[in-house]
Amino acid sequence: MPYLYLIAAIIAETIGTTALQASQQFTRLWPSVTVVLAYGVSFYLLGMALKYIPVGVAYAIWSGLGIVFIALIGLVIFGQRLDWPAILGMAMILGGILVIHLLSDTAPH
Repeated sequence: MPYLYLIAAIIAETIGTTALQASQQFTRLWPSVTVVLAYGVSFYLLGMALKYIPVGVAYAIWSGLGIVFIALIGLVIFGQRLDWPAILGMAMILGGILVIHLLSDTAPH
């Protein structure tokens, strides 16, 4: 269950960050409202996950996957391109998340 909270928090954070781009610096009402609501839900769910997952592990996964998901959304929805160093860096982030999840005794399995 803690990882369901964490995944839902990542999805909400990704929605919030996508809406942040769409809000055009908070000049559009509904994307701006979505930012506030999505971030609120994201932090609530992250807090729920922190009952079971150490803060360093949860935050590493939350922020790392958020970076990767936002980069993909930026590419698909907003046409933002990534160069090879950015792609390599994100692959390393995903590798780090896998190491934490699969090999660390700190993270609940």
